[in-house]
Amino acid sequence: MKDIESLLAQDREGVSGAVRELFMRDVKNVADEYFDAEDASLEITRTDGGFLVCILFNAHRVKSVKKPQ
Repeated sequence: MKDIESLLAQDREGVSGAVRELFMRDVKNVADEYFDAEDASLEITRTDGGFLVCILFNAHRVKSVKKPQ
C-alpha cells in the first residue's frame, strides 16, 4: 500500500483543467443524488502526509434517500 501512496504523491500538487472538470462532474452526479446542490468547488492543498482535498458546494435541501435493500 505504501508503494501506491508514494506513486500518487509524486510532485502532483495540481490537476489539469480537464481532469478537474471530469472529477467535478462525477462529484456533482453523486452529490445530486443526495442534495439539491450547486456551485461546487475543489481545493487541493499539499500536506506532510500527501494532500488535503476539499469539495465545497451549496445545498438547498437534503433529498430523501431510501435504504438499500
